[in-house]
Amino acid sequence: MRLHAEVRGSGAPLLALHGFTGGAGTWAGLAPALEGVRLVAVDLPGHGRSPLPPPPPEALPETVRALAGLLDRLELHRVAVLGYSLGGRVALHLALAAPDRVGALILESTTAGIEDPEARARRAAGDGALAAEIEREGLERFVARWEELPLFATQACLPDRIRAVQRRVRLGHLPAGLAAALRGLGQGACPPVWDCLAEVTMPTLVVAGALDTQYAAIARRLASSLPRARLAVVDGAGHATHLERRETFAALVSRFLAGRVGG
Repeated sequence: MRLHAEVRGSGAPLLALHGFTGGAGTWAGLAPALEGVRLVAVDLPGHGRSPLPPPPPEALPETVRALAGLLDRLELHRVAVLGYSLGGRVALHLALAAPDRVGALILESTTAGIEDPEARARRAAGDGALAAEIEREGLERFVARWEELPLFATQACLPDRIRAVQRRVRLGHLPAGLAAALRGLGQGACPPVWDCLAEVTMPTLVVAGALDTQYAAIARRLASSLPRARLAVVDGAGHATHLERRETFAALVSRFLAGRVGG
């Protein structure tokens, strides 16, 4: 599986992994605010120009292998990795599977997985039902409902131009792609790795918005479980801190990455 990526800027490489319904374009507004960073923004499987993932349980390990292959093609041995939501889960699995490739880790509004098997099975069933709905009803109806979820209520105050960019990215996918991503890479399909976090020994920045109380609590647990983690809970932000408090998020990332050179 070969993943599509867009490269912006110059400097130390930062591999950026978006959330569900996002894409490489998710980070376009952030890139200019990051100093001395070569941003490698990826379309994860099922999104944008990247291929569909295989069914679970192969989707996640195949995605990790594909990311390593992308780094090889770009001749990047060691990079910092930024993962948001779905991308954060993928970033954690990449750090565990290929720790020599990840020099630093930034986890935004994400989790190490659903620990309870029954809860994980319920989530998988829910993701499967949502995938079938996307295939049945099409992308526009799904995106309209997705943007109305309580998780994204804090984005209602974003400037129209930013919301328009995000909507354009979401509508740029194929229904079959998002459905496959839900089935293969959704929270119900990803094995939890809470018990493995002691093995994630690279410097890590854990970020969450204070208004997103669920993920702020998860962020605190992640930061306390990772050996070399810093925690940043950003006031006035919800789930997508990189959108809702872009300058603050960019400053946090730039300070964290200062002096950490990949390549």
